[in-house]
Amino acid sequence: MSVTATVSISKKIGLPDYGSLGASCSVQFEVDSNSLQREPTAFQQAVQNAYRVVSQAVSDELARQQDQSVPSAVQTAVPTRSATNGNHGHGASEKQLSYARQLAGQIDGLGVRRLESIAQKMFGKPVAGLTTLDASGLIDVLKDLKAGKIDVAATLNGAAT
Repeated sequence: MSVTATVSISKKIGLPDYGSLGASCSVQFEVDSNSLQREPTAFQQAVQNAYRVVSQAVSDELARQQDQSVPSAVQTAVPTRSATNGNHGHGASEKQLSYARQLAGQIDGLGVRRLESIAQKMFGKPVAGLTTLDASGLIDVLKDLKAGKIDVAATLNGAAT
């Protein structure tokens, strides 16, 4: 009979202005339950090796995300959603949502109502339904909109549903 071992790592690093980057990775492997009893040291070594590989993969992904250039359009922010890889994570904090609304209110031609359109375009859900990682991606885009790095009119036209 075999036993399934799972090694998972999830890391999140904070960024200025309530932003963050996150990555996670999991690996599963089977171990013969008899060998688990006969060779516990070999099992521990296999788990440690898996942990090192998974940890390195997460660290590499976070470094890659940090090295990426500033998004030039809302569409380039969409990979933020896939970074959760199907894991919906925790709901966005009220602090994040409040900050996103505050930023939206400071951007000429955007406002809170149009913020919903951008959230729908980027994540397929309303602002209130965003995860912490989604909200971080949205905040990053809003900061770029405010700074003029992304064109507000083009974003709104692209975000219209």
